[in-house]
Amino acid sequence: MTEKSVITCDEFLPYPPARVWEALTEPELHARWWAPGDVRAVVGHRFTLDMGPWGQQPCEVIAVEPERLLSYSFAEGSLDTTVTWRLVPEGHGTRLLLEHAGFDLDTPMGRQAHQGMGQGWPGVLRRIAPALAE
Repeated sequence: MTEKSVITCDEFLPYPPARVWEALTEPELHARWWAPGDVRAVVGHRFTLDMGPWGQQPCEVIAVEPERLLSYSFAEGSLDTTVTWRLVPEGHGTRLLLEHAGFDLDTPMGRQAHQGMGQGWPGVLRRIAPALAE
């Protein structure tokens, strides 16, 4: 039996959705809080994220709703997971919701990635607000 699992987390950011969208879709800004890569909000766009010691991870944008939703495949050919960002206006800021789905918990690599990324994502999200403030 194949078991797939999901990581979810969220972060309130004191910026409007348009500014948070820039953090997700502008490569230079994206590199400041997570990983360098030619991310663009265009369905079908293929890019790689430089994950340092974890190598270049191929991605493909699969859904875009400007300033509301960005979803892309992540680590095609190895983890084969999906990263989905949702932006929800909240007061004078934005609630950013992350869903990282598709980890194959039947494999050692899938279990290790799920555990490591589950612990790592909250810290990654906390780096967005300082990057936007620069």
